[in-house]
Amino acid sequence: MRVVGPEEIRRAIDPAEAVAAMREAVVAQSRGDCDTPMPMHLDLASGGGGEVHIKSSYRKGGTRFALKIAGSYAKRPYGSIVLVSVESGETIAFFDDGGYLTDLRTAAVSAMVARELGREDRVLGILGTGVQARLQAELHRAVLPLSEIHVWGRNAERAAACARDIGVRLAGVRAVASSSPTEVAAAARLIVTATASRAPLLSAGDLRPGTHVSAVGSDTPGKQELDAEILRRASLLLVDSLAQCAKLGELQHAPDQNPRAIEIGAFCDSRGDWDRSGITVADFTGLGVEDLFIAEACAARLSLGQAGPV
Repeated sequence: MRVVGPEEIRRAIDPAEAVAAMREAVVAQSRGDCDTPMPMHLDLASGGGGEVHIKSSYRKGGTRFALKIAGSYAKRPYGSIVLVSVESGETIAFFDDGGYLTDLRTAAVSAMVARELGREDRVLGILGTGVQARLQAELHRAVLPLSEIHVWGRNAERAAACARDIGVRLAGVRAVASSSPTEVAAAARLIVTATASRAPLLSAGDLRPGTHVSAVGSDTPGKQELDAEILRRASLLLVDSLAQCAKLGELQHAPDQNPRAIEIGAFCDSRGDWDRSGITVADFTGLGVEDLFIAEACAARLSLGQAGPV
């Protein structure tokens, strides 16, 4: 078994590779090429921790499958991914990434959707001030000509610190802290929500025509970042998984919209048309297939045996 640490992982895969891997992942899932069970969640609150997400996936005909464990604990968030041999059941690689690959693929798939939608935004709005906010800025910069980023968080000091970090990381980008989600929506027509909110942060009235919102924070029952009316008014409603989003994502708060939700992989495959003057929404809950493909991409760069089926 090869143990791969966080620094080696960070050097192994760049934003462009991550975005490409996520497109392959969601398309493969949509085509039925992968077996990706519903996630398992553990509530650790009674022990002083937070929550743990356990996800897995196998690409049919592949030589290994992935198992990912990521969560929040009493000391800090942490995660890891293992690649297991289909033939022997032995662990081929243990990515002791601390949750970085999960964070990376989450940002990469939302950036990929912005690219697939043909967005050319120079301004990005971000709700959230954690690691994911910083990665969303970096991955969107990899696919868009960004020159300005507006960041909001409940803690003004953290929002200001996040904006400073983004400004340092992304040369030529002006990053500023905003006073409210409404202010972010007034400044940007491309918005990413990356919080653990359990109440809507944005209402339909906040969004200008032509706005796209990628909601990545809602991934368990009860979480919500968008007013359900936003989903109802959307000219295009994308979901990473209809089954998962109906149970865990923003879609859980607008079940009447299930029939018109389109899985992202199917959208990438067919690229249907939509009213581009309307609001578009992408609801992300995080897929085990994304963990498989990001781990395989990393394994390929590190020459850890055959990286899945050709």
